[in-house]
Amino acid sequence: MSQPLPRGFLWGNSTSSMQTEGGWDEGGKGRSVYDIRSATNNSSDWRVAIDEYHRYDEDIDLMANQGMNCYRFQISWSRVCPTGDGDFNEEGIQFYDNLINKLLDHNMTPMICLYHFDMPLALAEKYNGFIDRHVVDAFVRFGKEMINRFADKVPYWITFNEQNLYSMSEVFRISGYLKGSQSDADLYRISHHVMVAHAKVANYLHDHTHAKIGGMLAYQEVYPATSRPRDILYARRIDEFLNRNLLDVFVHGRYSSEVFAFLKNHHIDLDLTEEDQKAFEQLHSDFIAFSYYRSLQISSDHVPIGIIPNRYLDFGAGEVPGLPVNEWGWNIDPMGFRGILTKTYNQYHLPMFPIENGIGMREQYNGSMIQDDYRIDYHRQHIQALKKAVFEDGVDVIGYLGWGLIDIPSSSGNMDKRYGMVYVNRTNHDLKDLKRIPKKSYGWFKHVIKTNGADLDQ
Repeated sequence: MSQPLPRGFLWGNSTSSMQTEGGWDEGGKGRSVYDIRSATNNSSDWRVAIDEYHRYDEDIDLMANQGMNCYRFQISWSRVCPTGDGDFNEEGIQFYDNLINKLLDHNMTPMICLYHFDMPLALAEKYNGFIDRHVVDAFVRFGKEMINRFADKVPYWITFNEQNLYSMSEVFRISGYLKGSQSDADLYRISHHVMVAHAKVANYLHDHTHAKIGGMLAYQEVYPATSRPRDILYARRIDEFLNRNLLDVFVHGRYSSEVFAFLKNHHIDLDLTEEDQKAFEQLHSDFIAFSYYRSLQISSDHVPIGIIPNRYLDFGAGEVPGLPVNEWGWNIDPMGFRGILTKTYNQYHLPMFPIENGIGMREQYNGSMIQDDYRIDYHRQHIQALKKAVFEDGVDVIGYLGWGLIDIPSSSGNMDKRYGMVYVNRTNHDLKDLKRIPKKSYGWFKHVIKTNGADLDQ
């Protein structure tokens, strides 16, 4: 066996509400933008997911039996506040209180995410999401209420899942934006409004509690496709505009000077107010959280002239040659994982917290245990990379949370793309019995946790 990770290291699972809970019309829940989406040939609807609303006891028992000591879950805004800006729903709040108490009873550390793209439908329809300041205020009100209710029990918080996606073309899908031009100016304005909401909630938490909060990014290592200076420039600008720009606010309370100069030169108005700036100046982060699944390369040849750096990947992204990929073309690159941990820690000197990591694969249960050695290999390689970052590069890492370690529909609603170490018996269009069935990787990860990462080979 090799060296174990530091004492108190957090091992666990991450999920979102719409990918787990179901119960879309129960307990006083209002509709979210996901609840109105229909099933397609390659995806399910979002009304049942894996029925966590009724089965969280069973799934927490599975996680606890595996030895996990941390669970990051999301509070559904529309479950606790059905219209997003109206009365709070005590039955919905009680659901999360019960879930948190169940975690604490199993000595598991709760971590709350406040927003994972499922905006209350009423806010999306009336205000077009985060393009409108009213929605910023509504989110801050929601966040403060959840802090008042739960911060005495929940030590770790994030506001927005993968916040840098609001700086990319994904912004319009995930921010409740249902209509409009989807212009570059709108993209930057939504991204800024989301950062304002994060700052105000984080400042409130720090002013009123002893809990910790950090910003979270969807981090992909982006390599230049060639050694040509233009490819290198594009890779650097992607990192600056999509990652460092937000990290600079999380840590230093200001946007990147390069990004700010770009906005000024292109006459793009962020809607930055004096009140926003004061909130930024007060802001600080206790850790940097991120998801990591894959890396990419960028070829500047495929990027139209004049495209903003935030959209480079829409045109020039590609698989990295020589790396294995899954069915969906996602590279497996543990070295990129180590690189992100180390370079980000070197730049900002805050504890790092990878809270999503995993691989989606197509699997079917035929009565025998699923032999998912590919998943074991994926997590082994990434934990090995994390250990090198800790012990060779000096990075302070809080924990390692896998993504959806009990099968859930993917972000596109595809139940065929499975990330879990526990199989859930349903398909895109047939709910079956939703039975939970551990895979081979479940036992492997249990041993990894028991040894605190010292033994990755059994």
